[in-house]
Order: sequence, then C-alpha cells, then structure tokens
Amino acid sequence: MFSSLNRLEILDLSYNLFSGEIPLSLSSSYIQIVDFSSNQFNGTIPSSFLQHAWNLSSLNLSNNHFTGQIPSSICLRSSSLRVLDFYHNNFSGPIPPGLGNCSELEVFRAGHNTLSGSLPADIYNAQALQEISLSTNGLVGPISENVGKLSKLKLMRLHYNSLQGHLPPSLMNCTNLVEINLGFNFFSGNISVLDFSRLTQLSKLDCISNNLTGTLPISLYSCKSLKALRLATNDFEGQIQPEILQLKNLTFLSLSRNRLTNVTGAMKILTGFKSLKVLLLSKNFKGEEMPDGDITVDSGLQNLCVFSLLMCHMTGHIPAWISKLGKVEVLDLSFNRLTGTIPGWLGTLPHLFYLLLNDNLISGEFPKELCRLQALVSQKAVNETGHCSLELPVYFQRGNNATVLSSQYKYLSNMPRVISLRNNSLGGSIPFEIGQLQFLQQLDLSINNLSGNIPDQIANLPKLERLELNSNRLSGEIPSALSNLHFLSTFTVAYNNLEGQIPAGTQLQGFSVSAFEGNPKLCGAPLSNQCLPSNGNDADKNENNQDLDDDEDQSLWFGLSVVLGFFVGLLGFCCPLLLKRTWRYAYFQLLDNIQFMLYLKWRRLRRRKAQGQVQVQVQVQVPNPKDEVESSKPDGETESTNRSEYANNSNSFMVPDNFQTTSLVNVPVNARCPEDEEILMCTD
Repeated sequence: MFSSLNRLEILDLSYNLFSGEIPLSLSSSYIQIVDFSSNQFNGTIPSSFLQHAWNLSSLNLSNNHFTGQIPSSICLRSSSLRVLDFYHNNFSGPIPPGLGNCSELEVFRAGHNTLSGSLPADIYNAQALQEISLSTNGLVGPISENVGKLSKLKLMRLHYNSLQGHLPPSLMNCTNLVEINLGFNFFSGNISVLDFSRLTQLSKLDCISNNLTGTLPISLYSCKSLKALRLATNDFEGQIQPEILQLKNLTFLSLSRNRLTNVTGAMKILTGFKSLKVLLLSKNFKGEEMPDGDITVDSGLQNLCVFSLLMCHMTGHIPAWISKLGKVEVLDLSFNRLTGTIPGWLGTLPHLFYLLLNDNLISGEFPKELCRLQALVSQKAVNETGHCSLELPVYFQRGNNATVLSSQYKYLSNMPRVISLRNNSLGGSIPFEIGQLQFLQQLDLSINNLSGNIPDQIANLPKLERLELNSNRLSGEIPSALSNLHFLSTFTVAYNNLEGQIPAGTQLQGFSVSAFEGNPKLCGAPLSNQCLPSNGNDADKNENNQDLDDDEDQSLWFGLSVVLGFFVGLLGFCCPLLLKRTWRYAYFQLLDNIQFMLYLKWRRLRRRKAQGQVQVQVQVQVPNPKDEVESSKPDGETESTNRSEYANNSNSFMVPDNFQTTSLVNVPVNARCPEDEEILMCTD
C-alpha cells in the first residue's frame, strides 16, 4: 500500500480500528514519524520494516497486539530516533542490546508487556534519555551504577517488575529527575544513606512495596518540589521528624505498612500540613493508643481528603479532632481495637462518603446521625465530592490478608460510596432512617449484635450494590421490597433469626445458599427447605388480623360503657335517697311490700301442693255487731283459723278485732285475682 509513497515523511494511523500485520517494509527513505498507536495490529515486527527509514525520529506502536521480540536493529538503521514507544502490547523476551546506539533517544517506553531479563548495559549509554518507562514486565536484576550517566533523565518508571539490589548512590547524579517510581519490586538496603537533597526538581517518589530499611531519610525533606511521597510497605522504622514540614508542596504522603512509632508525636507534626490531601499511615504504631486530647487541628489538614490509620491495632476511641477535617471524603480506621460508640458528629462531615470502621471493638447502636451524611443523601453534595486530585493512585483492599485483591483508584470519583461497620459489637436495631442514604453503594453491618427486623427502608437505596447483614440477631421476614435493588450484586443475611419465605420471583433467589444459611425458619429457593402451604394468602391473613383487632377494640369499649353506665345509674339512684327523706321512706315501704308479696306467693305455692285448690276469703268490716249477717261456713272453718294464720307472720298485715268474716266462697284452682285489686281483697 505504501510502496509508491517514496517521499512519505509522516505516517499516522493512530486511533483507528486497523487490524492484521503491518507491511514488510516502508519504501520511503524520508519517513520521520510512524504512528500506529491505538489500533488492533498484531503479529511480529519484521526486521526489514525500517530498513530504509534512515531519518526516522519517532516510532509509536503502543496499544496494539504485537508479539515477538522488539527488533534489535532499530537503532542501527536510524541514529536519529528520539521516541520509541512499545507500550501495552504483547512483546516478550529481553530488551535488545543496541539502544545505546540511539544517541539521540529521549523516550523509551515498553511498559505493560511481558519483557524479561535485566536492563541492558548499553541503555545507560543513551545519555540523551529523559524518560525510561518499563513498568509491568518481568525484568530482574539491579539498577547499574552507570545510571548516573543519564544526567538528563526526568522520568524513571520501573514499577511492577522483579528488580532487586540496592539503589545506587549514583542515582542522585540524575539531578533533573522529576519522578521516580520503583514500586512493587524487591529493592533493599538503607536509603537513608542517599543524598536526596540533590534532586531539587523531584516531584514524585514512589517506592511502595519493596524491602527498603533504615529510617526516613532526612535529606529527602530538602526536596522542596516534592508533591507526592510514598514509602509504604517497606521496613522503615523510627519516628516522623518535624523536618518533614519543610515539604510545603506535599499533597500526598503514604508511609503505611512500616514499623513507625509514636503516633501522638506524628499527628502533632502532621497536623501542621496545610496542603496535604492524602495521608496514609496504616499498619504502623502497633498497639499504641489513638491520640485524642493532645491533638489540636486549627488551620492544618484543612484540605485533607483521604485519611487512613487502618490495621494499627490501636486502642482508645474515635478521636474528636477528626471532626475538624471538614474536607475529608475517605476515612479508614478499620482493623484496630477502638472501643466506645460511634460519635454522632461523623454525620456532620459534609464530604464524607467512604467510611470504614470495621473490625474494631465499637459498641452502642448504629447512630442515626450517619443517616444524614450529605455526600450520601444530597445530589448537590455528591456533585461536590470526588474531585480531590491524587498525585498517585490509592490502593484499598477488602480483608486482612494478602490474598484479597486490592483496588486502585486514581480518582476519588471512581471510588464506591461505602459504610462498613462489620465485625464490631453494635447492638440495637437498624434505624429506618437508613433509607435516606440514597447514594450509598455498599453497606456492611455483618458480624455484630444487631436485632429487630430488616427495615423496609433499605429498599429506598437504589444504587446499593453490596448488602451484608450476616451474623447478627435480626428477626422477622426478609422484606420483599428488597427486590427493587436492581444493582445488588452481593447479598447475605446468613446466621440470623430470620423466618418466612425468601421473596419469590426476585433476584434475591438468584444468590447462593450461603447467603441465607443459618436461619432455620427461612424457606423457599434457593434453600432446600420448602415453605409449607398456607390456608390463605397474606392479604387474607392481614384482613383477619385486622378484624380480630377491631373486635377486641369493640369489646373493650363495650365493657367500659357498661361499667360507666352502672356507676352513673347507681349515683342517680343513691343520691336522691341520701338527699330527700320522703324518698327514703317511700323506698323502704316499697321494699316491705315487695317482701310481703313474695311471702304470700311462697305460701300460695306451698298450699297448692298440699290441697290442690285455692280459697279466696273476702273480709268485710262490720261497724255494728248487731247488723251481722251470718252465713253458713263450709266444713267447719272458723274465723279464728284464718286470723291466726296471718297473725303468726310478723310481716303480715293483722286483721283488726272488729273485722269479721261474712262469707267464705270456694274458688276453683285456676281462679286469679284482678291485677288492680288491693292485696287484702285476694288472699289464701
């Protein structure tokens, strides 16, 4: 395709979707720039590809799928090469010798390949080199003392290899160095003997995850341009010195996973930083007490976005001075031995969205104030967070062992919004206010003593991706509303006291059995424990329960009404008797009459049983005995007989002596007295 382009100077095919192998050669001897970057080319680079490229100054093959070895004849063809970029391909084998012949080579990039072997000796002869980037390969061996020849070197990026040995003192001759990244190698030795004060332009120094020893080099604090310093995961010891405050431009400081001591002294010094945005001191100060009252945060640390003291096994409480960190977005105090309760003022930190307090000895309840974290509640606050610039990527890992994969974040905006209180001694219930955290993505409350029901309001967290509630004392049913959490990828409620059916037809049933085990009363898929058939649906049960509640309420009010009516009637009856004498006389006379009438009825029933008939005796008063009219008396009954019967009853009315019986009439058994007759007119 290019054979006829004999005078071609620039060939730029970058950022397309070209694939396949590149041509065997470029016929133009005038070619200066070849850029095939960010395509899908594959195959090897033919040795004849650049055989006519005598004037080539830049070759960029980055971000493709090339394989094989880097051609060894590149610098033999063109001594004017300034840029060689093989970044992010599948090149393998050693770095070819001959790079020293590229006397004008300024940039050599071959990171993210599978290169092996050691750094070629003649690479140090390319004294025009300003950038050497060979990260993420399999390179081994030391950095030669000849590195000092590269006096123009600005960027040295050799991280993620297997390089080893001591850092050569001659490295300090590279006085134009702006960035040194030697992280994730096996470098060793005491770097406090190196004179960093000569690197006046040094802006970034990253030696994370090596075997460096000694104390933090005092000479390093003379690098006034230093913005990012990471010496984490080494074997440094001693204390942080006050001279570190000379680094006025420092925004990123990571000294995690060393053997530093005196956390109180360290924090007294570090609170003097005004520009610091990231402070990572994890896995130091083993067993010391968390400083609190001795620390004063006035104007210092006011720009701090990320603060971590995880895995220090420190005792004490969550310190109150953290409440002064008004811009903190990420706070990690996990894997310590902190006690006490979670302070409510954490909920007042306006930018906090990543809170890790897991694996401590914290007690008390889940504070409702946490449910008011603005960066998890307000869209406006969300828009204002995550913009904190990081000079170096931040690494976070889940778990307390090296096998757990860590996450790397270059921008805080890419970090999830998290609350993790796992493995503490929290009690009480999960507050329903948790439903306000609508931007929360991960919630871990596992391994605590939480009780009560899982609040339905958790379903109001539409962005929730992880929900871990296992190993608590939660009871009740799993809310069916959790099926509204469409982004939920991790879920576990194992080892609680939950019961009922796992909500059917939802994504909850798609999780493994381990997410629900340890709840004997749970049933339904994915558990093998099947739910028993019910006599009616939940709506009927709720309706019946409501009816029972209504009946109980009506019975209660009816009973109260009866009691109240009884007392009102009693008062209405008794008050007149107490207050009016004539009513009392009439009342007691009525009682006497009723008693007498009952006695007469009793006598009547008794005589009916004995004689089978009733006699009615009519008594007439005769004012004059001479006018007495005698009548025949049946069966010899006499007046005295009737009178004596009534006289023998003390409650009966006595017949006066001047009363005489004028007649006795036999009355049939079924005879009855008229209801309006006086009692004396109808007797037995």
